[in-house]
Amino acid sequence: MALTKNEREAFLAEPHVAALSVEAEPGRAPLTVPIWYQYEPGGRPWLLTGTESRKLNLIRAAGRFTLMVDEVSPRLMYVSVSGDAVDMVAGTRDDLREMASRYLPQQAVEPYIEMAEKEHGPQTKVYLDPQQWVSLNLGSLGDLPVV
Repeated sequence: MALTKNEREAFLAEPHVAALSVEAEPGRAPLTVPIWYQYEPGGRPWLLTGTESRKLNLIRAAGRFTLMVDEVSPRLMYVSVSGDAVDMVAGTRDDLREMASRYLPQQAVEPYIEMAEKEHGPQTKVYLDPQQWVSLNLGSLGDLPVV
């Protein structure tokens, strides 16, 4: 069963690792990679990625991308949101801290930031203008009929 607007936004706001999918070069399948993202219900999802990364170059070329998050336990559920890539700006240390705080235990945030600044290089913050949503909630595995 499809999720309501409030349900899908609440699910997307949880700290899932998303699959980002973006059109690739001609003759290649779309690039699909795991990525951290940030989202608050009613807003626009955003992510950080390397300023010189293939991913960002493809997002710039396509002008749009998709984020998909899912869960298999305790329930089978997913939300996919697609739209235009908008407001690409330089990522900041505060952006990195906000993102790391969403996914990591508090004691790991500062060490992660130090590592990311050294290893990942300059980051670009990319916002997604949500235009198309696809969602499904199949409930828990115990709720499914046995055939």
